[in-house]
Amino acid sequence: MSTPIDLTDAVWHKSSCSGGNGDCVEVAALPHGRVGVRDSKDKTGPALVFASDGWGAFISGVKNGDFDIQS
Repeated sequence: MSTPIDLTDAVWHKSSCSGGNGDCVEVAALPHGRVGVRDSKDKTGPALVFASDGWGAFISGVKNGDFDIQS
């Protein structure tokens, strides 16, 4: 089991495309190249932490449309 990461001093950012309605995802750059992701409605709730290469792969996939929903 891994040691929990202290997110107390994390600086969270919302997307510039955020509508300001509170339904946002926030990200924070963390030590050792990690990236934190949380729900802006639950600032004290859980956060996901990704290694930088995993986060980079996710962002590339989003930009490439890999996760687009086909109807």
